[in-house]
Amino acid sequence: MSQDNSNSSRRDFVAASVAGAIAVAGSADAAMSVTEKDVEIKTPDGTCNAAFIHPTSGSHPAVIIWPDAFGLRPSMRDMGKRIAADGYSVLVVNPYYRVQPGPVVEDASHFDFAANRAQLQPLMGSIGAPGAAEKDAVAFVEFLDAQKQVNKSKKIGTQGYCMGGALVVRTCAAVPERLGAGGSFHGGGLVTKNPNSPHLMIPKIKAQMYFGIAANDDKSQPEAKDVLREACAAAHVKAEIEVYTSMHGWCVPDMPAAGAPIYNKPDAEKAWAKLVALYKAALA
Repeated sequence: MSQDNSNSSRRDFVAASVAGAIAVAGSADAAMSVTEKDVEIKTPDGTCNAAFIHPTSGSHPAVIIWPDAFGLRPSMRDMGKRIAADGYSVLVVNPYYRVQPGPVVEDASHFDFAANRAQLQPLMGSIGAPGAAEKDAVAFVEFLDAQKQVNKSKKIGTQGYCMGGALVVRTCAAVPERLGAGGSFHGGGLVTKNPNSPHLMIPKIKAQMYFGIAANDDKSQPEAKDVLREACAAAHVKAEIEVYTSMHGWCVPDMPAAGAPIYNKPDAEKAWAKLVALYKAALA
């Protein structure tokens, strides 16, 4: 994907929230102006750098965004700005702070998997370690609940992409009393044979969930959606599980092209609409 196309995709993504807000003005809240600042959050394992993005006035339900394998970067901040403009106080975290501060990758559209895949492995291992995401989730919730821009009477939402999809499940299970909604988009490793597989944590969850599954992920693991559906039903967790026709990574504007562009704007907008509806229903 060229630099120009990548930048254009990100501009389109952010502009879509403004266009959508204008379309519903008069029948719903228009897009709010937002404030963005860099913050540091103390955790049991160190200091996590993150972006805290919120409407310029008032207190609002909080949202935690877990990035994909490329970590905290402009495209993820753009997602934070977009959902913040809908009336949420958003924390976009660096999942790799144990190894290095973000951004690790500034623009993922230029990432060469063949040459640089090994660069990501120790980073992903740091957040994938047993208990790491759960400790982070507690620290992130404590940080948010201490902010005046967060309405603590409302539940917290969380959304994640690729590897972040599994971290959404872990977050909802780690702080079930505060998490009201979780959206996993082309989530990786949701159903594994490991004893700490995310799907095994579903009985701890009280949040309402949405799982958007990529076509190629479903093809390689067709049973995963059924395992998720059965686990949610058994735990009485309200969940929607949907398989998209797009490939893994379709929601993220700066995903590297794998022979053909992965980002799919129509399906990304469909997924975004599902997320907004989830938050409106579950974080009220």
